[in-house]
Amino acid sequence: MPRKSKPGGQIRSKQRVADHGEVLTSEREVNAMLDMVAPEAARPESRFLEPACGDGNFMAEILRRKLQAVTDACQGDAKSWEKNAFVSVASIYGIDILPDNAAACRKRLMGIFDELRAAGCGKKASEKCRLAVRHVLGRNVVCGDALTMTDEAGEAIVFSEWSLVAGDQIRRADFRLEDLLRGAEMKNRPEENWKFDEEARVFLPPPVREFPPVHYLLVGTLEKS
Repeated sequence: MPRKSKPGGQIRSKQRVADHGEVLTSEREVNAMLDMVAPEAARPESRFLEPACGDGNFMAEILRRKLQAVTDACQGDAKSWEKNAFVSVASIYGIDILPDNAAACRKRLMGIFDELRAAGCGKKASEKCRLAVRHVLGRNVVCGDALTMTDEAGEAIVFSEWSLVAGDQIRRADFRLEDLLRGAEMKNRPEENWKFDEEARVFLPPPVREFPPVHYLLVGTLEKS
């Protein structure tokens, strides 16, 4: 069995608890809750948002479950593993108000990706794939305040949706978090150009920005296109 990354513990310091109410969820509690949605937690494209992610206790376990399912399905096919692992990483999102937590979470998830790629395929991921995953983690794990839905610069939190559209092509569309949550709460269409998602049963706002499809290994070049 792959070695599990050690979580940072439940309490880092009394001062952090006093200042930020930081108490991290234990591994036992994380697994008990994820076991209640086990099929979704293992599905590569199933999306999760952790609004107070800490250093990633929930996100790490979700990623492990997804990547284990990918490993089981791909049976040593490195190319297939990398694509489906990319989708697994691209479908999980986190917010934390503390910069050190957000940075630690990104580093932890990157480590799990590397670890399980080596365990599942017997080799390290290609550098292009690692750069693509690192780029996605930089966008998907945000330092900000989930209550005000603003990032550390005071700007609205914007998340990217990464969707496989054909073969190895990925399309990125950016959405404001506040719009996504407003659409989830609406019973009637909020605006004329909002669309209803049948699978999620929520209204989806138009993206604030869209990018043309590119090979998933090239997602880091999107801002330059």
